[in-house]
Amino acid sequence: MSTADAVDREAAWLASFGDGLPALLAAAGGPFDVVQAYLRRTPQGRTKQLYVTRRHLREERFAHPRRMPRYQFELRIIWPMSSNSGAAEDSQRALDEAVDLVLQRVGGFVGDKSHGGRFLSAAENPPEVTVSFSDPERSMDARADLEATVSYWADDTEITG
Repeated sequence: MSTADAVDREAAWLASFGDGLPALLAAAGGPFDVVQAYLRRTPQGRTKQLYVTRRHLREERFAHPRRMPRYQFELRIIWPMSSNSGAAEDSQRALDEAVDLVLQRVGGFVGDKSHGGRFLSAAENPPEVTVSFSDPERSMDARADLEATVSYWADDTEITG
């Protein structure tokens, strides 16, 4: 493991399924067509997408040779607004339901916040997850999408050397 593969490790956790937590990928029964590390240059149109990005990387030093990388992950959710007239509320509600599933997966298992051993802990230090939603009014145009971001920190395994 290195700091360079942290985004890929978190994307793998979010795309995993069959472990008792909600699946996020549509192929496994979840709400998202895309769950992947890093943003695409040109996002797919009219699909439900979740991209894992890293907003901050910090290395906390405990002693001269010991340090722990910490990451602030930001999940960018792009959710198509339904083109059916009068269905704007349904699209917003469906986004809320998808975000709830994301929060359950980010929260992990009771007693294990390591995201399947990928990190020392995730969404535990600080113990919060923040969700920000875009203004839905700007998505009322026929081709616009709803957007949300989910942010939290993860502590990686300690590095000595």
